[in-house]
Amino acid sequence: MRWFKGSIRSSIYGLLGNPGGPTESTLETGIEDIREAMLGLLGDAGPKQFPNVTRRIRYANDVQALWYLRGDLMAALAATQGEATAREKIQHITQMFQGLLPGSLTSRPSPLMG
Repeated sequence: MRWFKGSIRSSIYGLLGNPGGPTESTLETGIEDIREAMLGLLGDAGPKQFPNVTRRIRYANDVQALWYLRGDLMAALAATQGEATAREKIQHITQMFQGLLPGSLTSRPSPLMG
């Protein structure tokens, strides 16, 4: 009877505009794309200059872990390329998370971002 409750709950949430999460394959592909993009931003010198950030990105278990690593990546990029450039690059990475995160973890509009 447990499966019946879950299917009713998910269909009610779907009717209320809360679609189910991404499929397992979509999530896995998205995570790997984000991971590669984040490591790509660090460049070839990233593992030498920022070994902890590189390691944490490389071995992050899920999309939420990668979401929270954006701050560390931003700090690393700002140290080497300047804050304005780092902010632009992080904004592109942030867009890659669309549809992969629960609604409570998505970015909210900020008056600081113009």
